[in-house]
Amino acid sequence: MIIFEDWGLTDYAVAWERQKKYQSRTVEIKLENRRREIPLPTPNYLVFCEHPPVFTLGKNGNANNVLMSPAFLAERGVSFFPIERGGDVTFHGPGQIVGYPIFDLENFFTDLSRYLRTLEEAIILTMADYGLPGERYAGYTGVWMEVDTPRARKIAAMGIKCSRWVTMHGFAFNVTTDLSYFDWIVPCGIRGKAVTSMSRELGYAPQISEVKDRLKAHLLTLFDAARRG
Repeated sequence: MIIFEDWGLTDYAVAWERQKKYQSRTVEIKLENRRREIPLPTPNYLVFCEHPPVFTLGKNGNANNVLMSPAFLAERGVSFFPIERGGDVTFHGPGQIVGYPIFDLENFFTDLSRYLRTLEEAIILTMADYGLPGERYAGYTGVWMEVDTPRARKIAAMGIKCSRWVTMHGFAFNVTTDLSYFDWIVPCGIRGKAVTSMSRELGYAPQISEVKDRLKAHLLTLFDAARRG
């Protein structure tokens, strides 16, 4: 079973601590199950939220991909966190669906590449609901548009951490995001590639609550199908 939670607009530091607690508790259950005759089921949490403006830098990211000084960011109310996920630097802000699946992948499949592709597929299906062609880009994670053209642009970024097959962190899907913040970084450490949002591509701002509902439904369907085998 997947437990869905929408944390709404939540400070990044608060959400980060909640994620770590959820992941740690699930790992504890798995370790305790080694001593149990009848193991306890492990929970799977699908969390959606939005964050006030914040840049996060993955553990192997290049700090030089943040183009503005700490003082510049602080003056404009933008937080910055080096964190333990994979990937480089990205932006989170209002109008963006940030998804944190805290899943025990042993309940589904133990394949991190397949996990990332499944997250991408849910976003691609959600975009298709609005007539937008989302694509994968060979060699990159996330969801893109018009790959292998000079107009290639990214609409959803991904970065995860996994401990004993329990995931945390996840994806950031630009719906009505203020894209100007991406000018202050090299998004995901990839130079020469643009960033976009659903509102830019559609020419209007979709209701983020509706997009959340569609994305949630696709994620639950895909992972339920994987669980059933």
